Amino acid sequence: MNDARSAGAWRQPVVWLGVAIFVAALAACIVTIVIASRHADVPVDPAAIRVMAIQLDMTTTPPQEGK
Repeated sequence: MNDARSAGAWRQPVVWLGVAIFVAALAACIVTIVIASRHADVPVDPAAIRVMAIQLDMTTTPPQEGK
């Protein structure tokens, strides 16, 4: 005989799995923030920033069209 208490949502294993995954993700976020706050990045010279060895800023003026 199944009554309302035995079929409650909290008695389903998938609900506990969802809660466990949520708590684990929340804990991982907190750990990541704590680790990141303790270990700061080394400052990078903005003039030397390159992406895939491509210079990101212009050091010379581009050629004019039609001249």
